[in-house]
Amino acid sequence: MTDISAYDFDLPPDLIAQHPLPNRADARLMIVDRRQQTIDHAHVRDLADYIEDTDCVVLNDTRVIPARLDGYRQETGGHWSGLFVSADEHGIWEVLSKTRGKLRAGEAVVLRDRRSVDRLQLKMLANLGGGVWAAKPSRTESHLDLLSEVGRVPLPPYIRGGQMEADDIDRYQTVYAESPGAVAAPTAGLHLTHRLLQSLEAKGTDICHLTLHVGIGTFRPIAAEAIEEHTMHKEWGELTAETAERLNRCRQERGRIVAVGTTSVRVLETAVRPDGILAAWSGDTDIFIRPPYRFRAVDALLTNFHLPKSTLLILVRCFGGDELMRLAYEIAREERYRFYSYGDAMLIV
Repeated sequence: MTDISAYDFDLPPDLIAQHPLPNRADARLMIVDRRQQTIDHAHVRDLADYIEDTDCVVLNDTRVIPARLDGYRQETGGHWSGLFVSADEHGIWEVLSKTRGKLRAGEAVVLRDRRSVDRLQLKMLANLGGGVWAAKPSRTESHLDLLSEVGRVPLPPYIRGGQMEADDIDRYQTVYAESPGAVAAPTAGLHLTHRLLQSLEAKGTDICHLTLHVGIGTFRPIAAEAIEEHTMHKEWGELTAETAERLNRCRQERGRIVAVGTTSVRVLETAVRPDGILAAWSGDTDIFIRPPYRFRAVDALLTNFHLPKSTLLILVRCFGGDELMRLAYEIAREERYRFYSYGDAMLIV
């Protein structure tokens, strides 16, 4: 058993980036070479210098929906906040609920838009456990239409306490986002610009897309003392047959599969067969990548700097090698790299 304390480290709060840089690609880029056991420093705008024309860069094209909700309890007037989780075919929502006092089934919550105007009622139907409630909106439009009215950017709580600013609408979204469904951004991709992607394509690098809708579990810390006892959350993803074929061809031609973000890794490692061949896949994945996991589908990884005791940090240390990654994080703190969603990045090759 591995104690979660093995993935703890001191992180000064001022190293958690509260705003993105004006230009996405100006973020710093730490280059970690596993073969040479070296650590170098560059910027994301230099990424094409480290990617070969035979490589395939894999992007997660999920689109963040305005999932954060704000309002008040109709009966008491007390403040209520929540996070949209999902909606079923009958229009029943699942929402993560936060309020003072105890909610009860049948109670109504009034949701306000970003101008604090009352827009929608949610009738709380049943407590599903873990702070999640089943709820019925008072209007019948699709959940995406309703969220576009009342939702806010679902920033994690360590960025300004989760309080969005107008710029977050664009900045907490990748430039290639297409498929709506995430309640958190695939943050490694936030660094990439159209110009940078065009520079990769110009040198002949293939760029592929897959989808993983980042879910509520991204906000939940590991509660278990031993990481092996942690129950991983499920997230819906998809790898198409056409993308799988391109990735397999890349490998056959001695190219590398370069995953942008841990979310891309989760899809690729879920879809790969034991013989290393990727196949079309869609569905829920609860893959928990931890030692002594052996990677079959990913050769290089672009990722952000993650928080202590997180499943993301465990995945990255498993991929990069524990001793080398401990050193990389120590250097990142010494050199004042910026951590998490709006922070700097690392390329592990």
